[in-house]
Amino acid sequence: MTEIRITHIGGPTTLIEVAGWRLLTDPTFDPPGRRYSFGWGTSSRKTAGPAVAAAELPSLDAVLLTHDHHADNLDTAGRALLPRAGVVLTTPSGARRLGGNARGLDPWTTWRLQSPDRPTIEGTATPARHGPRFSRPVVGEVTGFALGWQGQSYGALWISGDTVLYDGVREVARRVDVGTALLHLGGVRFPVTGPVRYTMTAARAVELCGLLRPHTVLPVHYEGWSHFQEGRQNAEKLLAEGPQVHWLPIGTAWQLTV
Repeated sequence: MTEIRITHIGGPTTLIEVAGWRLLTDPTFDPPGRRYSFGWGTSSRKTAGPAVAAAELPSLDAVLLTHDHHADNLDTAGRALLPRAGVVLTTPSGARRLGGNARGLDPWTTWRLQSPDRPTIEGTATPARHGPRFSRPVVGEVTGFALGWQGQSYGALWISGDTVLYDGVREVARRVDVGTALLHLGGVRFPVTGPVRYTMTAARAVELCGLLRPHTVLPVHYEGWSHFQEGRQNAEKLLAEGPQVHWLPIGTAWQLTV
């Protein structure tokens, strides 16, 4: 069994500390108030700042970047800290745009974080789709990440990324033994595209958890931006009927045995 510490910094941004490794997901460190364009007539205003400043972060072994082209997953301050990480793992198109220490991963590509004095972390890039069928040319590539290491008791730590429930995510349930699911929620939609959803709703998350059967579910990316249509209050009612759900305190490290 392994102790893991997860600090929810805000939005999709978490600091994951396990077995001496420090991993940061989707860096967003800009102050609140600014409106960002997401293209095709869509935009969102950041309503809450990070609970931990970028300058207060420890050294980072890796950044797990689900996608680089939307500011609610990588904003200006988050982009500035990428060179501080040992490696930035992201989509192939994101790696081409970022350059430097970014490495692009196709779905189901595996990679390893290795050090003589720490257990190896083996990761797998998992499918994600940031909207309805055929939306990828508009919304761009997104990836999730499944992380495993020796001594896990309940299966992999899976970071869903910004995705809807579709066959690619259902494939994760078939191929990965997920112990802890870090789920991006929010039920994002925009006036210009009507009822179309771009991230998972709580109802879909309940359906997904029925397939994954994780030991623990950690919802993130449901607050801090104006384009979220489903916050914690509504999501909590549905997710309470699923597996063990823990709403991470923002800004405070939370410890889990996995």
